[in-house]
Amino acid sequence: MHNRLIDAGVNLTSSQFDKDRSEMLERAGEFGIDNMLLIGCCLKSSHESLSLAKQHGYVSTTGIHPHDAKDAPVDFVAQLRALTEYREVVAIGECGLDFNRDFSPRDSQNTVLSQQLLLAQQLNMPVYLHERDAFDSMRVQLERTSVKGVLHCFTGDQDALKYYLDYGLMIGITGWLCDERRGEQLQKLLPLIPDDRLLLETDAPYLLPRSLKPKPKSRRNEPAFLQEVAKVAAKLRGQSIEHISEITRINFQRLFLSDRRK
Repeated sequence: MHNRLIDAGVNLTSSQFDKDRSEMLERAGEFGIDNMLLIGCCLKSSHESLSLAKQHGYVSTTGIHPHDAKDAPVDFVAQLRALTEYREVVAIGECGLDFNRDFSPRDSQNTVLSQQLLLAQQLNMPVYLHERDAFDSMRVQLERTSVKGVLHCFTGDQDALKYYLDYGLMIGITGWLCDERRGEQLQKLLPLIPDDRLLLETDAPYLLPRSLKPKPKSRRNEPAFLQEVAKVAAKLRGQSIEHISEITRINFQRLFLSDRRK
């Protein structure tokens, strides 16, 4: 019997799922994953995530990822706003700043993020935030607006964690936690996240938990493997998996579903 979990971030539109999406979702259900947030990273994937959310009874986001900021059309805010009319759409994002890969110029990233933060503030919707190696710039952006939301796939240091918590954000933890090579800092910081701020997510098909045994031959992550992230998180926090399951479900429902339009 698996604990019931909610996957707070899945790239279900990924082509990696094209051959077996239905089977993978069925497997997720068998592993206790009974809801998930489907991520929109551009206008196309936002529409596709909404369609999948409707089809399977999940919820989705609508946004422009920093990698895609350079390609955002002039009227992208109006297009995102139109998508928020659907009750399945519960957050603005994935939006943010990525100065690690710099797939879009930093000025474009900042401009596109600021407009999405403003939209979220106007609509009183949560934001699904991405930040890699861009903490100082993200802090400047957040200081200009007042939004609720989650810092997805947190990989920052203790100063960043303190700031995001003080700002009021929830913290999304992925299989990065299960990586003995690059997850050491996150493993030490995890116990500092209060119970009422923790969310678990796979970011599937990315970030397959390295502690998972046996590993799938495909090396592809999927929502069923959120149980491994929960197991590792429980051990590091000195809590039961049942407790982790309960608090992360409550947090997800409070952040994304409590104000959901009927």
